[in-house]
Amino acid sequence: MTDHGGKMVKEVIQPSASRLVEGLRDTGYEFNTALADIIDNSIAANANKVHVTIDMDYSGDVIVSVADNGCGMNREDLVDAMRYGSRRRDDPASLGKFGMGLKTASTAFCRRLSVVSRGPDSSEAVKATWDLDHIAECDSWELLIEPPSEEQVACLDEVAGEGPGTLVLWEKVDRIFKTDYKYPGGGAAQNAFKKLRENFVDHTAMVYQRFLDHTDGRAPNVDLFVNGVAIQPWDPFTAIGADAEVVAEERMEAETPDGKKAPFEVRAVVMPRTAELTRENVKKARLGASTQGLYIYRQNRLIHSGDWLGMFQREPHLTLLRVDFSFDHRLDDAFHVDIKKSRILLDEDLAEWLRKDFLNAPRRAADQRYRKGLRSDVTKAGKEAHRASNITIGRHAEEVKEATLSNPDAASNTADLSNPQGKFKIKIPVTEARTPGECYVQTAESIDDGLLWEPLIIEGHPAVRINTGHPYYRKVYLPNITSGVAVQGMDSLLWALCEAEHATWSESVKTHFTELRFKVSSILRHLVAELPEPELDEKPMDDADE
Repeated sequence: MTDHGGKMVKEVIQPSASRLVEGLRDTGYEFNTALADIIDNSIAANANKVHVTIDMDYSGDVIVSVADNGCGMNREDLVDAMRYGSRRRDDPASLGKFGMGLKTASTAFCRRLSVVSRGPDSSEAVKATWDLDHIAECDSWELLIEPPSEEQVACLDEVAGEGPGTLVLWEKVDRIFKTDYKYPGGGAAQNAFKKLRENFVDHTAMVYQRFLDHTDGRAPNVDLFVNGVAIQPWDPFTAIGADAEVVAEERMEAETPDGKKAPFEVRAVVMPRTAELTRENVKKARLGASTQGLYIYRQNRLIHSGDWLGMFQREPHLTLLRVDFSFDHRLDDAFHVDIKKSRILLDEDLAEWLRKDFLNAPRRAADQRYRKGLRSDVTKAGKEAHRASNITIGRHAEEVKEATLSNPDAASNTADLSNPQGKFKIKIPVTEARTPGECYVQTAESIDDGLLWEPLIIEGHPAVRINTGHPYYRKVYLPNITSGVAVQGMDSLLWALCEAEHATWSESVKTHFTELRFKVSSILRHLVAELPEPELDEKPMDDADE
């Protein structure tokens, strides 16, 4: 700004502490992401042991703590660590990046953040606290420095012994649930809290897999405990052993904003289908729509997973495809890593290369494995699903028929047709039953011209052949395959269309029936295009079946 004399002057404007600290609570952290940010600081401090406690008493009060045996901090370092925008770490590869995570992640869920720490050259622990209620009263950045309690020191000593280490405490936790429970410590809240804790365990097992797996040489070894229970690593690519297939792998370089280049690695893996796994491995694989896509690692720590970053939609036929995308800190700016270290933004050229070049073959491989299994499932399901239709239609076929088919010839696929219009020699597929009683409804993996159905003769009986490769079958039949009434209803409709065709067939209208089947099949193909692909309830093999 300028004064009245036209000279430039500088004026430092302090933000309102109370308003800013409250605003920073709404940075969009999820619970798992926020608590993982605290663990990042422990790993950045070279800790190899981290104990997380997540507890709620029967009055609904929640306590969250993270204790480690890292390098710890003296008073000066602790005060700086509690500063919003603390000094940059000496190691650029540190998991801690912006100097904001400890504060913003914690206060997103609690109103009182305390850190107790003991440095390598100190025998006494020191404690610093941000209390949002105190800040609201004084509207000043007043950090509270006080001696830690005996209980807090004991929690630190349990992990760090008498050596250096740090304990982070969340108190006055007020945002743990998205729902306000009538009874804060009641059964519903306790069940929700248990699920929250279990989700966090699964999250950390995946996020820190490379650190937790002591056979993985890419990251330092870390032992992580939640409420005293050791977290076992979960690798989305090798959780079920050799059944996963690496279908593409590249090591590339990206340009940083300063013109330098740094490497990143991309590896595409096609997982086995649920039906190909043992019961034990079904749980390990975690197959589903939410686990397909890119798994993005920064410094061997997972920062984003379970989608395609806008390149593709989540689709059932991509359920089996997972892509490992790994880079180090040198590409932080190039990939626009956010403050929560929970996402990246790919530049247009890289996204285009991934979408059009690298992922083409893996997507085909995943699609083929999925659809091959789906076809197998359709065949197995179809044999059972249409059995009742054959019985039901067989009981009433004679009552409703107005045409007679005779002298079927399988060699020429012809038969004699008699109906109210006269007698004709017609072209019609002639076949045998594949299973006992299959005389009126039969399925096929495909029918010429992509038709959904066509008339045929099975052992002298007028019948319908249904195309299991048509999208209508996949998207309408399969989701109802265990519902006998629904399947019989659809089968009866298609059989009735064939019977009506026989009853009204003549030389002058025969092409109309062919065109009708073609048009209806085409229209149905378009109408079901946006319906979801079915997720069949596949039965995994028993260990004895392997």
